[in-house]
Amino acid sequence: MHSNGETLPPETRIGRTALTVSKLTEMADFYQDIVGLTVLGRSDTTAVLGVEETPLLVLEHDPDALGRHRSGAGLFHNAFRVPSREALGDALARVRERWQLGGASDHGVSEALYLTDPEGNGIEIYRDYPREEWPRGDDGTIRMGTYSLDLEPLRAAAAGESGLPAGTDVGHVHLEVSSLEEFRAFYVDRVGFEVQTEVPAASFVSAGGYHHHLGANTWHHRSRPVDGRGLSWFEVVLPDADALDAVQDRVAEGRYTVTGTDDGIAVTGPDGIEMRFRA
Repeated sequence: MHSNGETLPPETRIGRTALTVSKLTEMADFYQDIVGLTVLGRSDTTAVLGVEETPLLVLEHDPDALGRHRSGAGLFHNAFRVPSREALGDALARVRERWQLGGASDHGVSEALYLTDPEGNGIEIYRDYPREEWPRGDDGTIRMGTYSLDLEPLRAAAAGESGLPAGTDVGHVHLEVSSLEEFRAFYVDRVGFEVQTEVPAASFVSAGGYHHHLGANTWHHRSRPVDGRGLSWFEVVLPDADALDAVQDRVAEGRYTVTGTDDGIAVTGPDGIEMRFRA
């Protein structure tokens, strides 16, 4: 918890995420055809994808970016949260038909599919179980685990839709970091997320008691900052301007520089990872 007791409002959520990509057309086609997003806007240097009119993913073209060979900190996976088991079944069908499924897990709080995009960025597509069913410890903290997921009932639940439905969002972003202590010092003590659960070499934090809006791990022992490949930035959406001002004041008290964006603020935190905020 933040040292002065300030935490993010419970309505806080993840907004857009942005990737630096070397092959813009190939990557936009992948996120449309396999993941199921819709292309909302496109230029020579950028593609914006989302669901209905809501942007969720920004692809920023850099021909020198080689996402497969990233060695620094950055993205472990983007996690697209779907509103139903039928939608998750449809995602499974798309991945099996057109790509390769990297894994599938029951986490106690959710059931999830995993894959990797053409430039090596991790993707999770998942749906939550009802919050009242999430397992908790005696201290009230959420107990997430990793268990096998039976794919046959999930396959049978598919409704035959070709894309992600209304209500899909970015449920969380999972980062690879060089230090969990630095991660908590910034995202918890400074920004105001709250720790929900910790496992060996990983930490999961959120606002409003969600199982996690951000995950962080040191499993691959990253020791360098973001190197311009993979994750470009991610966005946290706050409920109002007062909440945005409060975050700006807290972050400005630390050693991190706050800059303005078209619709909010940005700060480059530990490992050179850029985080944006808007109301």
